[in-house]
Amino acid sequence: MDDVARALQQVAEIREQMAKGEIYRGYRSVPVALSGVIGLLAAWLQPHLVGTREPVAFVLYWVGVAACAVAVGASEIVFNYVVHEQPSTRRRTRLVIGQFLPAVLAAAVITASFVHLDRGLVPILPGLWAVCFGLGTFASSPYLPKASAWVASFYCAAGTGLLWAADTSTPGPWWVGGVFGVGQLLAALVLYTSLERERSL
Repeated sequence: MDDVARALQQVAEIREQMAKGEIYRGYRSVPVALSGVIGLLAAWLQPHLVGTREPVAFVLYWVGVAACAVAVGASEIVFNYVVHEQPSTRRRTRLVIGQFLPAVLAAAVITASFVHLDRGLVPILPGLWAVCFGLGTFASSPYLPKASAWVASFYCAAGTGLLWAADTSTPGPWWVGGVFGVGQLLAALVLYTSLERERSL
């Protein structure tokens, strides 16, 4: 029995190592690009919908926008997971999403804590959101095209710049929508050129 258990464990380890060497193809360029367009559109609409000096409204607005963008960006992943994917492919999807999820949860905890403790901390949030998104992308990069590291670097660099530029006023709309919109369009370009264009040729 010990030999069987050890053999099964070795097989599982081999499968895990093989999975790390394969590119995850669940992300698609069109939904990801649309999520970026949502960010840009939301940045344009924010001055008309949210007061410029209302930090809580700013946070709630962008949390809502992020939820919409995630729903659009992950729509094909969810559809394929429920309808088409085999159990082994579903495990891989959970693995890749699981790599990104801690960064999202960290951003959510930071956001809730800042709003609860001191609304004056809200101007720091756009930079932290971008950094968290970049770190999540870096964590997922073993399963993504190599060029995704440039996307992660963009988010981290943009987040660092936003943190450096943060002051006591409510952040401008393009601090979030501009960074996320450009980042997602860049990610869509990476997905198309690295994974999808080769199929269409």
